[in-house]
Amino acid sequence: MISRRQFSQALAVAGVAAPLVTATATAQASTPSWGKIKQVRAGLLDVGYAEMGPADGPVTILLHGWPYDIHSFVDVAPALAAKGHRVLVPYLRGYGPTRFLHAHTKRNGQPAAVASDLIAFMDALKIKKATLAGFDWGARTACVTAALWPERVKALVSVSGYLIISLKANQEPLSPQAELGWWYQFYFATDRGEKGYTQNTYEFNKLIWKLASPQWNFDEATYAQSATAWNNPDHVAIVIHNYRWRLQLADGEHRYDGLERKLQSRPVITVPTITIASDFDGPNKSGAGYRDRFTGRYEHRILDGIGHNVPQEAPEAFTRAVLDVERLR
Repeated sequence: MISRRQFSQALAVAGVAAPLVTATATAQASTPSWGKIKQVRAGLLDVGYAEMGPADGPVTILLHGWPYDIHSFVDVAPALAAKGHRVLVPYLRGYGPTRFLHAHTKRNGQPAAVASDLIAFMDALKIKKATLAGFDWGARTACVTAALWPERVKALVSVSGYLIISLKANQEPLSPQAELGWWYQFYFATDRGEKGYTQNTYEFNKLIWKLASPQWNFDEATYAQSATAWNNPDHVAIVIHNYRWRLQLADGEHRYDGLERKLQSRPVITVPTITIASDFDGPNKSGAGYRDRFTGRYEHRILDGIGHNVPQEAPEAFTRAVLDVERLR
């Protein structure tokens, strides 16, 4: 029997748009056909990554978030490869086989550090320019890269829009209901939270999946497939530092101070961009709150009934955005 992924690939090759799979569909684990995970030394890291598609095709880099991994793109990557894209899907620092080259390097989850990792990854593979597409930490990394190094970004697809963090704005309280949604940030701010996440990573992240995507009926095999990425020895340290840094409870590194000064000015993004909103975005679903941060060719798309893990919940819609963004007028 042909799988849903194989069916989608066949439609993509034929140039036919596959039907949108809604979040109410049950996600079944599938084994990606990207073969053996590759490794490349890039900057501070030895980066693990998947690669699909022709070596001379236009480069698209897909970026995952927390608590997810490259399997968020298990359907998107082959569909883009079938359209002639060279698709690269790296594990972020603290995930999967990506490792720090030196034991003394600070386990820093600061967004400027993660974006710098991406530039180093592109440099190591001699990629001058790429389309970037991601969600959660991946979308933030893509936005930061597009803002700081626009000459390296051909186009951008960002779930939840403009995600560059303003540390000043992040000190202002939100409504009680909105604060409730960020409960894990406050948990991670405590020693108890760090210990709890260390001891209960598997159960904790499954809860986040369910809360962030309440209509996505993923099965245990699908979840377990991604969960192996959190066995990385630096995972907990990177996650805890990321969320403490956001609340100014942990320092960044001085090597990124110049980048941070630029980011704290809320720089505009000039490259062609499609932003995607889902039910996860709540009152920000319209995209109006960040429209002025994108000054190039731009389009905003809304997916109803879809949660936070857009590429895995609605792979056809995400793939279509990547294919469309370079042709925006």
